Amino acid sequence: MKKTDWPIRWDLLLRYRLIEIIALWEGRLTTNHICHSFGIGRQQASKDINTYLRELAPDNLFYDRHLKGYVPAAGFRPVVTRGHASEYLDLLSRQEHLSDTFESLNISLPDSTVVQGPHRVVQPDVMRAVVTATRYGRQLRGRYASLSHPGVSERLLEPHTLVCVDRDWYLRAWCEATGGYSDFALSRFRGEPEVIRQRAHHTIHQDDEWNRDVTLVLAPDSRLSKDCRDIIATDYGMTDQRLEITTRAALAPYLLSRMGIAVSAPHPDPLVQQLELANPEQAGLINPRAQKTVKAVAGLC
Repeated sequence: MKKTDWPIRWDLLLRYRLIEIIALWEGRLTTNHICHSFGIGRQQASKDINTYLRELAPDNLFYDRHLKGYVPAAGFRPVVTRGHASEYLDLLSRQEHLSDTFESLNISLPDSTVVQGPHRVVQPDVMRAVVTATRYGRQLRGRYASLSHPGVSERLLEPHTLVCVDRDWYLRAWCEATGGYSDFALSRFRGEPEVIRQRAHHTIHQDDEWNRDVTLVLAPDSRLSKDCRDIIATDYGMTDQRLEITTRAALAPYLLSRMGIAVSAPHPDPLVQQLELANPEQAGLINPRAQKTVKAVAGLC
């Protein structure tokens, strides 16, 4: 990004991001996009586009008189986004969520829809307590329902990070009962957890799995035909039918589960699984605890 007066006001940054996302992924930007999304007048929307072009990216867009809108130039380079399709998906999802919440506010973008699945219910008092304990390094005492040990038990936790996986929330914390670090689904706390004044003794620095990086090498399922493997490799932008993803060891099971990859017991139909982990030994994931984690990623404790 070119040097400018930073930080940009938050509301302006959001409008600049919309300018880039719509222009890049829809191919035509008008002031109506900004007016419709932010409830501002046409004059202000036009000013936002001109300011974006003047101060941030002079060569990114040009006005097409036939299309009556701004279109991306051949040398378009994102400056307030990363240029990933997921950003367009996030925009669509956000607009649709707002329209669903406020029935009279119809700001979802036309000709598109986002499939919304169910998500686990997290109570506000649980989230408030977890955020407070995590942010200030305090101990947390709460009642927790476990799948590993059916029933509700009291846990004394020392949390260090909130983890969001596909809109589900987990707490990475040291647990006094198990004597180690685990992940706790926020939806499984019962009642309001208590934030204790006692500072946590076990911090993020002692969590070995959190601090250890692993590189997962993903590949098309080897049981598929060559044509099918080529299609899947193109889907994910693979090089030589390999895709390397570096992540924390503690988060690797979530990533594998999200990609539909079963390490210990692959799905019997390769057209369902589609991907496989090409380096399970190097990634350090072939061990009983990791295999259990991949199977029960919805709630580890």
